[in-house]
Amino acid sequence: MAEYRFILTEDVRPGVRLLTLNRPRQLNALSGGLLREVGEALFAAAGEEAVRAVVLTGSERAFSAGADIKEMVAEGFAAIDDALRQEAWRRIERFPKPLIAAVNGYCLGGGHELALTADLIIAGEGARFGQPEIDIGVLPGDGGTQRITRVAGKSLAMKMILTGETIDAQTALAAGLVAEVVGAEKTLERALELAERIAAKPPVAVRLAKQAVLAAFSTSLEQGLEAERQGARLCFTTADQKEGMAAFVEKRPPRFIGR
Repeated sequence: MAEYRFILTEDVRPGVRLLTLNRPRQLNALSGGLLREVGEALFAAAGEEAVRAVVLTGSERAFSAGADIKEMVAEGFAAIDDALRQEAWRRIERFPKPLIAAVNGYCLGGGHELALTADLIIAGEGARFGQPEIDIGVLPGDGGTQRITRVAGKSLAMKMILTGETIDAQTALAAGLVAEVVGAEKTLERALELAERIAAKPPVAVRLAKQAVLAAFSTSLEQGLEAERQGARLCFTTADQKEGMAAFVEKRPPRFIGR
């Protein structure tokens, strides 16, 4: 496993890799270097058969407080329009395996946009979510205007983006931005528990199921339904489908091999 400067990586449970943002003094601000390392780590995990799910987390105080403002002051728009930074975002957005964000504390700006690329978010009860870019004269530039609107709707998106006000974890849960709210001390444990459960499922079916759900955000209903059918059709060509159904009929636990 590669060594990184701004993130920590560890295989913590069967099939589960944990990525931890590690700029604690900067509240895990998304510098270009940190974001590139997240992209590199996910790109590597995508190619490792043993890794079946990834959990992304920060610290108790902050998942991430947002983009690195000092970089933007020094470099202007180029700080977020840098080709390497954009490639990092593409790697994160296109990660084909399940990605779970475990969020405590501040989850703001680019940090919130990073969390929203996850397939589901587990939030600690004290977590705060927001897009405060308007307060420094800009707007979200890494997907916030699009992802919040698609998930939570126009009204909440407008409120968060135009006022810069944060919302608490329960509001985020009600809006569909997070999947569960748990005690802060249980946030990472719950995310790892879900990741381990998913990692035990047949990986081809999991990957195709993720693709089908995401198709709902970028296609018409007719196209999305066809993507679902194609995914189901492909599943029926796998050894894991045969094993899963045989195990069900024989009333025994399945033994999935990833094929």
